[in-house]
Amino acid sequence: MSTDATPTIPSLADALANADLLFDRAALEGVIADMGRRIDAALDGERAVFLTVMNGALVFGGHLALAIRTDLEFDYVHATRYRGATTGNELHWLREPQVSLAGRVVLLVDDILDEGHTLKAVRDDCLRRGASRVLVVSLCSKRHDRLVEGIAADFNGVELPDRYVFGFGMDYYEQGRNLPGIYALR
Repeated sequence: MSTDATPTIPSLADALANADLLFDRAALEGVIADMGRRIDAALDGERAVFLTVMNGALVFGGHLALAIRTDLEFDYVHATRYRGATTGNELHWLREPQVSLAGRVVLLVDDILDEGHTLKAVRDDCLRRGASRVLVVSLCSKRHDRLVEGIAADFNGVELPDRYVFGFGMDYYEQGRNLPGIYALR
């Protein structure tokens, strides 16, 4: 008797058939254009480090970068958290920032602010690296009461219901990041 240890990946087509489109591409592009204008005003001409959190913020970050008129220096990070038996939450870097953040304004760009554990850890690390200011920029945030203390988006595009969401950078079992809208499972 053979057992297949490979887990079955749920179908993106099945997910889409059981999901609601919350925001289409046109709506998101309008929101992102507005965010770009607000970020330009906040930067007031100061050149910032545009620090994208991978992989989720890739799609949003590309659109947002084109909506910001102020000159930017680009970098990205890739980090995860894990829980050690004695250390609690700890940030594990897959890729740390390569540019110096000392004395710089950092635009920390992520796809979603859900509970905020990883985003808070990355933001705090930017400050430890000497950033003068870190502005958290999220395409979306979820409406719930589980947000960790001490983190908030300085710029947020849209609010989402407390449901499983995917598309426009967010994945459904590593699928659908390139969908041109945000979907929520029913």
